[in-house]
Amino acid sequence: MTKEVAVLGGGCFWCLEAVYQQIRGVQQVESGYTGGQVANPSYEQVCEGTTGHAEVVAVTFDTDQISFRELLEIFFTIHDPTTLNRQGNDVGTQYRSAIYYQSPQQEAEAKKVMAEMANVWDAPIVTELSPAETYYKAEDYHQNYFRQHPLQGYCAFVVAPKVTKLRKTFADKVIAS
Repeated sequence: MTKEVAVLGGGCFWCLEAVYQQIRGVQQVESGYTGGQVANPSYEQVCEGTTGHAEVVAVTFDTDQISFRELLEIFFTIHDPTTLNRQGNDVGTQYRSAIYYQSPQQEAEAKKVMAEMANVWDAPIVTELSPAETYYKAEDYHQNYFRQHPLQGYCAFVVAPKVTKLRKTFADKVIAS
C-alpha cells in the first residue's frame, strides 16, 4: 500500500469532505485551511477573507486503490472550477478552486487533468495550481460535518446533492452503503 495526500479546495470544505469520504481507497479526509499568511487561523478569521487561506480538504489515499488522477476527475465534477473565488452562494477567496500539489508528479498530473477539463467546461478553468503550503486542521466541529448534520440546511441543500451526483457519476468508485 502506498499512501499519498491530496490537498484540494473547491468551495466549502464540508462538500469536499462528504464526497471524498465516500470513495474506495480514501483512508482519511480532514477539513482545514492552507494558502494564507496567518499562522493557525480560526474559521472566523478565514471567513473574513483577510488571511488568504482557502478552505481545503487533505485527502489521504491508497494509490493501489485510487489514483490522484481519479481524485481530480471527481474534484472537477463535483464543483465548478470556472468561478473565481466562488461556489454557489459561497463567495470569497476562501472558497477558491485550488489544487495544492505535494510532489512534481502531482503537479504534472494536475496540469494534464486541468487541460483535459478545459474541453469539458464552457468557461475557462480558474483553479489555482500551487505547491503545498502550511496546512492547518480546521476546528473539530468542522470534521465529519455532513455525517453529523445531514439535515442541517446547508448540508441538505448544498452538500447532499453533491454526494448524490458523486454516487451517480462515480458509482464504481463509491464505497457500498
